[in-house]
Amino acid sequence: MTEYAKAMRPEDITRLFVERSNAGDAAGVAALYAEDAVLAYPPGSQTVGREAIRELWEKVLAGRPHFEPEEPLPTLVFGDIALTSTPPKDGTGARAQVVRRQPDGSWLRIIDQPEFVPPAG
Repeated sequence: MTEYAKAMRPEDITRLFVERSNAGDAAGVAALYAEDAVLAYPPGSQTVGREAIRELWEKVLAGRPHFEPEEPLPTLVFGDIALTSTPPKDGTGARAQVVRRQPDGSWLRIIDQPEFVPPAG
């Protein structure tokens, strides 16, 4: 298994996600998630578990999408849990993730809501 750089701050995950996605590295993207993580994607459904998330990203990245870096909003930290978010450049409204500190001090996503569409009106 490839050894990936770890997110030593919650905000690092967004940068690593963009780097790995743009490199077409689905396993690297999945490595940013806890084994039991929940991803609210595709829209209207959930993908549960790191392996299922890897499989999903293999399909998504096969189309070679390009992700732009997004400046993270201030992180809210409560002990070993943090809420990260970014204002997306693609007009989807917002992105938010809950991350958990690991025993080695790194952080992994446990809940990922990549798209919030603003209400109409």
